[in-house]
Amino acid sequence: MKDDNCIFCKLANGVIPTTTLYEDDSYRVIFDANPATEGHVLILPKEHYANLTELPDEIASGVMPLAGKIGKAMLSGLGAKGFNVVQNNGEAAGQTVHHFHTHIIPRYGTEKEMVLWKPNEVSAEKLSETCEKLRKAL
Repeated sequence: MKDDNCIFCKLANGVIPTTTLYEDDSYRVIFDANPATEGHVLILPKEHYANLTELPDEIASGVMPLAGKIGKAMLSGLGAKGFNVVQNNGEAAGQTVHHFHTHIIPRYGTEKEMVLWKPNEVSAEKLSETCEKLRKAL
């Protein structure tokens, strides 16, 4: 299913022209319009899924191998020293377009900003409590 009001559906299916790195029957990989670094791309499924919770297993299972293939090309083709694979779900997590997508961001070792978080400490009791809540929700 495609969403006629979704810009990523339009990009993934060639309705809106974009620079495409890779394409097959299920995905299109395009360059990010506002890249974090040179070579930053997005893996877009051609069908519309708002986020990871809606993604069928057959589409989800293709994302990581594709990300690895692209990351390897970034290391050899762009001289990147590493790369981030980033996937956000929901506005609170930084998702701004509600069409599942995965960012592949090459890292050259010169960036001042990265995908970071401040590590927190957690007690064994709190960890156990959190684990139980999640187990019940599974």
